[in-house]
Amino acid sequence: MPVYNERRSLDAILRRVLASPVPKEVLIVDDGSTDGTTEFLREHVDGRMDDVRVICLAQNGGKGAAIRAAIPHVRGEYVIIQDGDLEYDPNDYAALVAPLAEGKADIVYGTRFSKGYPPMRIANRLINILLAAMVRVLFGAPMTDEATCYKAFRTAVLRTIPLTCRRFEFCPEVTAKALRRGHRILEVPISYQARSHSEGKKIRWTDGVIAIWTLVKYRIWK
Repeated sequence: MPVYNERRSLDAILRRVLASPVPKEVLIVDDGSTDGTTEFLREHVDGRMDDVRVICLAQNGGKGAAIRAAIPHVRGEYVIIQDGDLEYDPNDYAALVAPLAEGKADIVYGTRFSKGYPPMRIANRLINILLAAMVRVLFGAPMTDEATCYKAFRTAVLRTIPLTCRRFEFCPEVTAKALRRGHRILEVPISYQARSHSEGKKIRWTDGVIAIWTLVKYRIWK
């Protein structure tokens, strides 16, 4: 769980994660927060909650950098990426893990769009449509939601993917490199409640441009 300035939602999402009906260890990476997130984790979480570990980074490096920092510390067979807000529902973990446990896939994405598009800003909807279409065209993968937060991996598979991402380009980089390596990505439906920038959403229009370039770049180069 990479977190940056998520003090308002962190307690609630952590409780939801811990209550989700799958065995788990939670690994939280505080990405140089300045809003009290770090203090909350140190005072109430780190060493005080069973099955929760905390890594605190001195400086903000971005979501991708936080995920990369966490990968060497993972101890479970599977990894699920979880944001520190309330947009995604941890009750979907079981659906994400099932295809991995059944040997049907090495990677599973939770698609927000299998039954239409939930309420979100038009710009966000359009970039999501474009990125999924690019994956279908560039990599021949029947994908509907490339930019979803909910990505589940076999840990051994994730560790073989050489990531260099810093910010939100984690999604297109891991998608492109996984597909280039022949890994099938299976999608399962999930629920989603979009938040606004005033509520703490951090992705910017420039991240969409970077995501487009990242897919093109890793179609050409490994």
